[in-house]
Amino acid sequence: MSKLLVVPSNIDEINKTKSLCDGYIIGIDGMSIGTNMLIRDLSILKSINDKDIFISLNKNMHNSDLDKLESILIELNNYNIKGVLYYDIAVMNIYRRHSFNYELVWNQEHAVTNYNTINYWYDFGVNYAYLSSDITEDEIVTISKKCKSKLIINVFGYLPMFVSKRHIVKNYLGYFNLCDSSKINYISKEGKKYPIVDNDLGTICYSNNILNGLESYVNVKASYYVLNSFNIEANKFIEVLKIFKKSNKKNFQECNNEIYSLFSNIDSGFLNKKTIYKVKK
Repeated sequence: MSKLLVVPSNIDEINKTKSLCDGYIIGIDGMSIGTNMLIRDLSILKSINDKDIFISLNKNMHNSDLDKLESILIELNNYNIKGVLYYDIAVMNIYRRHSFNYELVWNQEHAVTNYNTINYWYDFGVNYAYLSSDITEDEIVTISKKCKSKLIINVFGYLPMFVSKRHIVKNYLGYFNLCDSSKINYISKEGKKYPIVDNDLGTICYSNNILNGLESYVNVKASYYVLNSFNIEANKFIEVLKIFKKSNKKNFQECNNEIYSLFSNIDSGFLNKKTIYKVKK
C-alpha cells in the first residue's frame, strides 16, 4: 500500500497533519540539507512513533563529521524510525558496520535517475531509493518495473535546484553592506522568483513553481509519495493534503483542478517533459 510522507516545517504542522499522512521526513540540525524541520533532541521522535519516520542525514560529510554521524546513527536505533536518507556514502559505510533496526534511503537528488544504479546500491543493503525530480513519469514507471528497491517520489512542493557550500546570500548582503534577516530570500530572473535559503551549511535555491504531481500519485506505483510544506501557507498545504488523500483515478481531474485553484505558480515539473540534456536515439 502506497503512503503519503510530509516534509513538515515544525511540530505544530505535524500535530495538524497527523490524520492526513502516513509519516514524516525530519532532519538533524547540522546534518541535513533542505529539510524544513531540524531537531537536536531525538527524544521528540517518541511523540510521533505511530508514524513512519524517515531521518534526513543528507549533507556532504567531512572527516570532522564522522564521529558525530556514527553517534547519531547509533542513537537513532533506540527510536522507532523507518529509515535514514543519505547523500554521502559515509552514512552507508558506517551503517554496514552495525546492526540497525531501520533501513537506508539513497537520496542523492539529481543522481537517482536509473534502475541500474539503484540496483547496485540495493546489493549493498540500501532498500529504498528517493527518485530524482529531474525525470519523467514514463521513466519512473520503467524504474519501478526494473529496480529491486522500494521507491520514494516527490509529488508536491518547491523543488531544490542547486545546493552550494558558499553563502551566496550572506556574501551578497555583505558586499553591498545590506541588512536583511529574512529566512527566505528570492532571486528574480525573467519575471520568475526563485526562493533561496542561506543557512549554516550553505545555500539552497528552489524552483520558481510548485510541483504538482497528483497525476503521478494516482498513476505511478511507489512506496511513498512526498509532499513538502516549504514556503507553503499552512492552511493551503493542509488543503493539498486533503486533496491527495481523497484522490483516485476516477476523480483525478476534479482534484487536480482544486490544487491549481489554490496557487498561481503550479506545474508538473519534468514529469511530463523530456529533460533537455537527454540524448534521443
